[in-house]
Amino acid sequence: MRSIFVALAGLILVVADVFGVEVNNLQQLADAKKGGEKLITIKNLEVPAGVTLDLDNLQAGTTVEFAGKVTFGYTQWLGPLIKITGKNIKIEGKPGHVIDGDGARWWDGKGGNGGRKKPRFIYFQASDSVITGLRIKNSPVHCFAVNGCNNVHLTDISMDNRDGRVKGHNTDAFDVANSDGVFIKNCDVYNQDDCLAINSGRNIVFENNTCTGGHGISIGSVGNGAQVEKVLVKGCKVSQSTLGIRIKTKKDESCLLKDITFDDIVLKNIKKRGINIQGNYKNSGPTGPPSPNCPIQNLVINNVRGNVDSKGTNIAVWVANASNWFWNSRVTGGKRELPCKGVPAGMDINCGKAA
Repeated sequence: MRSIFVALAGLILVVADVFGVEVNNLQQLADAKKGGEKLITIKNLEVPAGVTLDLDNLQAGTTVEFAGKVTFGYTQWLGPLIKITGKNIKIEGKPGHVIDGDGARWWDGKGGNGGRKKPRFIYFQASDSVITGLRIKNSPVHCFAVNGCNNVHLTDISMDNRDGRVKGHNTDAFDVANSDGVFIKNCDVYNQDDCLAINSGRNIVFENNTCTGGHGISIGSVGNGAQVEKVLVKGCKVSQSTLGIRIKTKKDESCLLKDITFDDIVLKNIKKRGINIQGNYKNSGPTGPPSPNCPIQNLVINNVRGNVDSKGTNIAVWVANASNWFWNSRVTGGKRELPCKGVPAGMDINCGKAA
């Protein structure tokens, strides 16, 4: 916050500038951060190719607003395009703004599995902080990396990657790892991969979100000793997606999944699998039975309902070392039946043909 000196009737008054500072280039942004500005408005900013929009180490109490249009130059690199870190900070989108990654310049159908080097969009590492109201368009590859966070809220965010329907790939909306207390609510996602992917962490809530066109809502893939605990996915809608909800643990690796709840989830026109839980995940496809080193404990599937395309599968489960599950779902339409394998004894999940 700046101080303005005003002369009035021979007196010098010090007036706080409550409007903060508007920045239109990276040097102005660096000066604002260095000067301790607590309200920074980024407006109509063009970020040069290969350069990160640096919101790193923001001072506690800082609010950063996005206004107008923010764009990024093109080069092949891994990014991120934006980096946000700090404690007790707020990132807010103003009406009419857009943060445009113009991902079509990188899209080649391969995502992060080859082809052009593609920058991830936003790296977020913070505590006691909020991101709200952002309008994000055409991420080149993964959008939010929420990593090492504690008590953060991401609300009312729009990620619109519908232009990537042909060549966009690995455009995950929210990837969460190594965090305790992540609350993602009232967001709207159109993408070509996971709407949510939790690889490790605890106390994570994903509520009242809409996911379209991607790979659904996912726990995992989890492995390499990671733990995912106390997750609530509630009141979400997944439509026109390859998968609905899924849990995936890596074959021949160790991990723990505990206290995971999917509640009140609507699935609409899912292409392959409505509910998919697999303990033998590999990016190239499963090979052989799952190993018991990744137990899935205290899983609740409640009021998960909707339809799968006729060539798809309503429910598929293949796990080892599962215990204390509750299951209440109604997913219909898929004609390709697959068995349930490894579910806790006595459960009737209605997967299809018996194992």
